[in-house]
Amino acid sequence: MTGLIVLGVVVILVLVGVGLYNSLVRARVRVDETWSGISTQLKRRHDLIPNLVETVKGYASHEKGILEKVTELRSRAMGATTPGQVAQSEGLLTQALRGLYAVAENYPDLKANQSFLSLQQALADTEGMIAGARQGYNAAVRDLNTRIESVPTNLLAGAFGFTRREFFEIEDPAERTVPPVRF
Repeated sequence: MTGLIVLGVVVILVLVGVGLYNSLVRARVRVDETWSGISTQLKRRHDLIPNLVETVKGYASHEKGILEKVTELRSRAMGATTPGQVAQSEGLLTQALRGLYAVAENYPDLKANQSFLSLQQALADTEGMIAGARQGYNAAVRDLNTRIESVPTNLLAGAFGFTRREFFEIEDPAERTVPPVRF
């Protein structure tokens, strides 16, 4: 009889352990999935930028400095790997794009160019999708980190190598705004 009770308790503990482990795996997969969503939107953003630069270049070729800066920061952003690095490089790129839009303000023909307007709108739409993806990622990271630190899953998390993930945070409040689209 005692053997059956011990066996029952062991089975229950194993089942609870499996359930807790699986919840950690689901949380980790959710973080990876949402990071992939951010990466997809950032790639779309990075793909739009060269077209925008080329369009501006046609009208404002003597504004070489800002065009080169946007191109350089795009390359740097594409090479960032951690959420912190990505957030920092994307923030710098956003500031450079604001400078590019400011340059465009000085060229009425450029501001009226349909290609420029379409690219500007596509970039603004992408910025909104990035913001949504970033919110989803941070929520998934919050859930995973909470599970990793909460009892009893923290016991399994440490034993099976689950680690806290970094939030995708923008430190400069000015970088938190979407670049303006002016028509």
